[in-house]
Amino acid sequence: MHLPAAGRSEHNKTMENIKFNTKNGVGIIQLNRTKVYNSFNRAMAFTMQNALQICEKDDTIRCVLIMGEGKAFCAGQDLQEAISEGEPTLSTILREHYNPIILKIRALNKPVVAAVNGVAAGAGANLALACDLVIAKESASFIQAFSKIGLVPDSGGTFFLPRLIGMQKATALMMLGDKVSAQEAEAMGMIYRVVADEVFEEESMKLAQKLAQMPTKGLALTKQLLNQSIHNSLKQQLQAEHDGQVIAGETEDYQEGVNAFLEKRKANFLGR
Repeated sequence: MHLPAAGRSEHNKTMENIKFNTKNGVGIIQLNRTKVYNSFNRAMAFTMQNALQICEKDDTIRCVLIMGEGKAFCAGQDLQEAISEGEPTLSTILREHYNPIILKIRALNKPVVAAVNGVAAGAGANLALACDLVIAKESASFIQAFSKIGLVPDSGGTFFLPRLIGMQKATALMMLGDKVSAQEAEAMGMIYRVVADEVFEEESMKLAQKLAQMPTKGLALTKQLLNQSIHNSLKQQLQAEHDGQVIAGETEDYQEGVNAFLEKRKANFLGR
């Protein structure tokens, strides 16, 4: 996938194994180790964390789009690194590489969209599922590949997948390692939407830009509530909704939304 031309932005550069760009309020993080299907090594993992940090701190970025260059979205961990002498152990890879990435995505106070352009395998699949919305090419696929090499699912897979598709189906996919087509993933509720290959780039950017133009303070609060709902009781969640609504009601975007509704015009949200 080719990055769109940059809009007004200070961020338009190729980092180590990642391309980073912004356009119309969207921070675009593009995995770029095409020879190994965008599998992660240590340098790429740290670069990914850095890119997410930039997206968090830059107020002009109101939505984040994660995608892959070339034929794959992400094949997970670079196994050559994992088994080579003197390279990080599996423990280090999880503690220092993947876990911080997943936590940053969920803590990011902006919508995060995964645009899956090809195979998403292992940690690559679970990276996508940790995002707020997943859009995929018709030709894309997802696979929990861990059982094929004697490992367990990581990168939040055992947390997110059962909540998306149910315990029975998640167990089967993780134990059997079956490949799931994009169409199957959409049908079972694993992802948001499948689009034809020829319009994938356009539709991915359209989705991210739509989110970037929405009341993003309210979207961030919604994301926080969804995170909390996983462990809250009903009573706790009702209180959290109350607290979030009070904060949302004090935003400029809320006032703009109400005024636009009363004046029968399109709202111009600024994320404030």
